[in-house]
Amino acid sequence: MRQFGLIGRTLKHSFSKKYFAEKFTKEGIENHQYDLFELTTITEFPTLIKKYTNDLVGLNVTIPYKKEVMAYLDELDENANTIGAVNTIKVTPEGKLKGYNTDYSGFINSLKNNWDLSNKKALVLGTGGASEAIKKALTDLNIPFLSISRTASDQTLSYEQAIQGDWVRTHELIINTTPLGTYPDVDTKPNLPYEQLTDKHLLFDLVYNPEVTAFLQEGLNKGAQIKNGYAMLVGQAEASWQIWNS
Repeated sequence: MRQFGLIGRTLKHSFSKKYFAEKFTKEGIENHQYDLFELTTITEFPTLIKKYTNDLVGLNVTIPYKKEVMAYLDELDENANTIGAVNTIKVTPEGKLKGYNTDYSGFINSLKNNWDLSNKKALVLGTGGASEAIKKALTDLNIPFLSISRTASDQTLSYEQAIQGDWVRTHELIINTTPLGTYPDVDTKPNLPYEQLTDKHLLFDLVYNPEVTAFLQEGLNKGAQIKNGYAMLVGQAEASWQIWNS
């Protein structure tokens, strides 16, 4: 049996298990198992690895462990090291754990698909592990950006500052990397002055369930273009699959 899985804190509404189960069935891939591994704390990670030592091939990593898991890995891919977050782990033939980041490629491919990004400046909502891949992607696409979080710092605005300023109006690409709006908490959304949105705005939400989050609905209300995180998740899942089988 080749064992795969997803580690995170709350996984009952996860995309990954259903996606890979359907992939294994559709493509006739036998003796492959993908499971959800909920960890109360990242300190439980070594116990998980020990339990599946003989069969484990690879893992995906989600909130809130994309940064924390790095301390438990033997090696990092150059891209993951630069980003400072890991969402894919491969068990090498030598039994070592190597970390990668496929959020980066999944996001870039989804963002560029059918969207004109010229002359856009971006706001990145949230400062968790997923945001690091998004910021690296924006840098590589030469898109200027600002981060927004609950507390301000030298490189980050607070939501309070965003509400008081003109940041939403002047930054026409807004990317939500927080879990706000995820089912079942569908009424939650980042605290922004949505009245500043226009039909020139592009709103991207890493959340995929529901299909239109409360954040994205605010964009639709103003005529903005929107995308959810589904295509990005498919892209990163397939990139993970390629890593595990390379």
